[in-house]
Amino acid sequence: MLVTERRERILALTRDRGTVSIGELVAMLRVSEMTVRRDIDQLAEEGAVERIRGGVRARGNPRLVPAPAASAEQRAIVATAAGLVEPGMAVGISGGPTALALARELVRVPELTVVTNALPVSDLFSPPDRADAPYTQTVVLTGGVRTPSQALVGPVAVRALEHLHCDLVFLDAHGLDEQAGITTMNLLEAETNRALMAAGREVVVLAEHGRWGVVGLTTVADLSDIDRLITDDGLDETARERLAAHVGTLHVAPRGGVGEHGLATALAD
Repeated sequence: MLVTERRERILALTRDRGTVSIGELVAMLRVSEMTVRRDIDQLAEEGAVERIRGGVRARGNPRLVPAPAASAEQRAIVATAAGLVEPGMAVGISGGPTALALARELVRVPELTVVTNALPVSDLFSPPDRADAPYTQTVVLTGGVRTPSQALVGPVAVRALEHLHCDLVFLDAHGLDEQAGITTMNLLEAETNRALMAAGREVVVLAEHGRWGVVGLTTVADLSDIDRLITDDGLDETARERLAAHVGTLHVAPRGGVGEHGLATALAD
């Protein structure tokens, strides 16, 4: 990854999440802590971000900063994921940038029930301004701790999910590893995401190819707990084979476009 691409990624993450820790950036970008600190210093000098203890923060109120444009990888994944959703479904959506990009696509689908612990997602599905706009019922899970991606996590959200049932649950993965499984940097987020997965008839994990091999602080679930994994075609063949051996169905979404009806080629185990 070029220096400019890496710094654009850091800037996009801070705009989307508000704050990002140095540890998260090291894991996502696969570079040293020293490299991340140099990038943050340069962006701070340019006035693009603000340095904070242990990480970086977007300047101003992060909820007022326009959302960054989705990457080619995210657009490919979202196109495939959106093709799985039908009007009238109940869908669960986690926090995270790719999950948020998917939520923006699902706004146009009528009669959805959306279960989410992500504040940016719930904002998208607020009551429509026009009578002819699609109606969506939104169930927002509340918790005691807010993550950098503006998701609420904790025991209240976990207990609420025990009584909810979704047709599909979309989970934005921080990291994927053959041994560690789906991982995240936040212990409470892991607990909440496990409960969200348990509420779904089918679990769909969204993960850009760069998430493969990333191991966060704690495991959310094993790869075998994934019914569908949607990634982009930047993932190499060896990784595809390893993932296909563990998950229910592996969807590899082409970054240059999608296939018929918006669905990418699926590789089943």
